[in-house]
Amino acid sequence: MNSLGKLAEIKACEYLKKKKYKLLDFNYVSVFGEIDLIMQKGQTICFIEVKMRNQNSIAAPAEFVDYRKQQKIISTAQIYISNNNIKLQPRFDIIEVYSENNKIKCIKHLENAFELY
Repeated sequence: MNSLGKLAEIKACEYLKKKKYKLLDFNYVSVFGEIDLIMQKGQTICFIEVKMRNQNSIAAPAEFVDYRKQQKIISTAQIYISNNNIKLQPRFDIIEVYSENNKIKCIKHLENAFELY
């Protein structure tokens, strides 16, 4: 991942911490894929995909989290829940990060961006 992509993940994490989310894991990897951020708010565990695009992009960052990517995140989340004996309600979020001239301009948090099918 490029350094701007890593910065986007760090900024997304800081953004959520300001909203009283607690970081549980960062870049969690399983055989199925990776989850950028795993955070907790109250009785909810949030599996968060961070997507960054240029502010002038033709599509929103969330549009790049297709069904196949969602299934990889869900499978990885199920492993995390099982391995860590998690009893919290799972939720799948997307953080959209918009950049311009290699600088982060805007962050949008999409709660419940997708669900278990």
